[in-house]
Amino acid sequence: MSTDRMSTDWLTWHAVYDDPSSDLAQRLRIVQGAIDRFLDTRAGRPTRLVSICAGKGLDVLGVLAEHPARKRVAGRLVELDPALAAAARDAVQEAALEDIEVVVADAGSTDSYAGAVPADLVIASGVFGNISDHDVEAAVRALPSLCRRGGTVVWTRHRRMPDLTPAIRRWFAESGFVEEAFVSPGADSYSSAFIASSSRARR
Repeated sequence: MSTDRMSTDWLTWHAVYDDPSSDLAQRLRIVQGAIDRFLDTRAGRPTRLVSICAGKGLDVLGVLAEHPARKRVAGRLVELDPALAAAARDAVQEAALEDIEVVVADAGSTDSYAGAVPADLVIASGVFGNISDHDVEAAVRALPSLCRRGGTVVWTRHRRMPDLTPAIRRWFAESGFVEEAFVSPGADSYSSAFIASSSRARR
């Protein structure tokens, strides 16, 4: 994926989450709610998850730290920035999430997911707004290879002009996904969409 990740101060970028009125903080609450509801539907079944460009893991770890299903969830958080990955590891250890691993790796490389997929839940939050439109499409079309049949993808993308979300939703549909929800305050803001995978996903 072509991105400006190497030139961005991601620790400073993540500090915006500390402002509860910020778009990022509001979006985080929506994504956490989606993860929480997904885990509630698992009815005691083991769950495997993957988080792409996970950052500090605020979305996943913020839910798992308190969720009753925490001991039945295994997964991998993939993050390229070592400082963010270290913060995620600290949070994993603090919450005693023994089956959650954090790896410093390129989320655009399939090697980063070896042994961690197919997943029941894939989180792509904060990804599509930081890579090129071409790479967004390529990433969407590659997502079935990470998903277990019937798995769920949670994705986000800002809606600043030109708004790419209509195209992203179409790419998901063309890749065999069925949209369960699309949440956004409106144009020129953020969006969160929760997508259930179809039979094209891996078994």
